[in-house]
Amino acid sequence: MDRTSVNWSGPMPAITTPFHDDGRIDEAEFAENVERLMKAGSTGVVVGGCTGEFWALNHDERKRLFVVAKEAMAGQGTLIVGTGAVTVAETVALTLAAEKAGSDGALILPPYFVKLTDDEIHAHYADVSKAVGLPIILYNIPGNAVNALSPALVARLAGLDKVVAVKESSGDWNNYYATYLAAHQKLRVFCGPSSVFGVPAVELGADGTIDCFPNMWSPGGLDLYNAPKRGDKAEARRLQALGRKLTDLCTSGGRTLYPATKAAMDMQGLPGGGRPRAPLRALEGEPLHGLKKGLVELGLL
Repeated sequence: MDRTSVNWSGPMPAITTPFHDDGRIDEAEFAENVERLMKAGSTGVVVGGCTGEFWALNHDERKRLFVVAKEAMAGQGTLIVGTGAVTVAETVALTLAAEKAGSDGALILPPYFVKLTDDEIHAHYADVSKAVGLPIILYNIPGNAVNALSPALVARLAGLDKVVAVKESSGDWNNYYATYLAAHQKLRVFCGPSSVFGVPAVELGADGTIDCFPNMWSPGGLDLYNAPKRGDKAEARRLQALGRKLTDLCTSGGRTLYPATKAAMDMQGLPGGGRPRAPLRALEGEPLHGLKKGLVELGLL
């Protein structure tokens, strides 16, 4: 397999996982959010990734989410699900469950917490690749995973049979673009922090964007891909500037990205928000007030 084995492209939001007050996954709200974003123009969705708080879900919940997502998609576009875990056995089990549920691809980050060498990371992906049937999208998010997929390592991993794409979410433009140059001939390359530099990424060849912001900012978050793709430079500049400001708002003043995303969705009356699952905490007090004030100033409330 390689980039030609799949047709993945365009804006594919990373979907939040909503919860009931008692902590159970709110499947109805989740499905409603998926359906809303597909109607808004998404080409697919990414479920159970970092935005989806995968680390706070047990394996049965993750597997159930794959099934609910497949039902909600109803064949409308690409369904990629997060199946990364620390061990090969867990990653394989989750990926096989994703395949059984009808997912189109598996988003797999490297093992996290324990610091690994490039050879160890490569061996992990090689073992997973040999044991599964789904196409794999590599996930580079060293700020969360500790272990980084460098441009050179991504190019090396591109030689594995099931690897067809990479989501580059380092947040570092130089690393993103070096990864693109090193791997785009074999892998589809998706820009993670499109709110920060999605426009130049698309203008220089990114196959698509995968980001959390369309959950609270649609169609703007989707049009970070669409505007530069159609050559609308003025709109692309406007959206990128707004995306940068929105990113800063959601990651400052005592706020972090995922609780801020859900709080913003609640303020707009959108499905899929609500409380994050511990260890994350819902925004309250000044961080919550500051978010509302900032959204009003940005014209999003």
